[in-house]
Amino acid sequence: MDAKRSRIFSRIIKEIRIAVKEGGADPEANPKLRLAISNAKGASMPKDNIQRAINQGKEKDAADFTETTYEGYLPHGIAVYIECTTDNIQRTVANVRSLFNKFGGNLGTNGSLSFLFDRKGVFTVPAGDINEEEFELELIDAGAEDIGLDDGFFTITTAMEDFGVMMKKLEALNIEPENAQLQRIPKETVRLDKETALKILKMIEAFEEDDDVQNVFHNLEITDEVVAELE
Repeated sequence: MDAKRSRIFSRIIKEIRIAVKEGGADPEANPKLRLAISNAKGASMPKDNIQRAINQGKEKDAADFTETTYEGYLPHGIAVYIECTTDNIQRTVANVRSLFNKFGGNLGTNGSLSFLFDRKGVFTVPAGDINEEEFELELIDAGAEDIGLDDGFFTITTAMEDFGVMMKKLEALNIEPENAQLQRIPKETVRLDKETALKILKMIEAFEEDDDVQNVFHNLEITDEVVAELE
């Protein structure tokens, strides 16, 4: 758990540093930074860590990070879309290619799998004492395509173009999401037997453990049977 928490913090710190470099250190004037700080708070990152990341982004000699993506297939037709943030493209592509080769997969060209995924805004909001009916009406007005409630959290999905609109709506309602990001949602999923699915998830986890990898999206169907094994 500590290792997973450390990876989450590392990724959010990169998001903060990139946001500061691109749009300045004032969250009020920099929506990307505001979002990164919101995600940091949702992940329970200490304020000192957040401020340190902002300060690092302001430094002239700070590492110059680049955002890049890779696409490919793992065994059994599982498509993976990998988002990275790196200060060394050669290292990152070598690591990603090495993992594909190790697992018997194939690294494709950029754009080769984009037709398999829709880019959507996904927000996770603690339900708390929110009036569900009134809240849903407000969100639909802001472009919500889907609203789910599970285990005390709302999951809100929007079109990519409505991501900023939804952020502003939540801010207007004085609601801070625990997490908000653009995700790649598979249009169709591939269902595998439990043992094979767990092996694929181990492969996906190996990509996620690379320091340069921010997110890994895939089209493997996570069945209840698989979830039970992971708990």
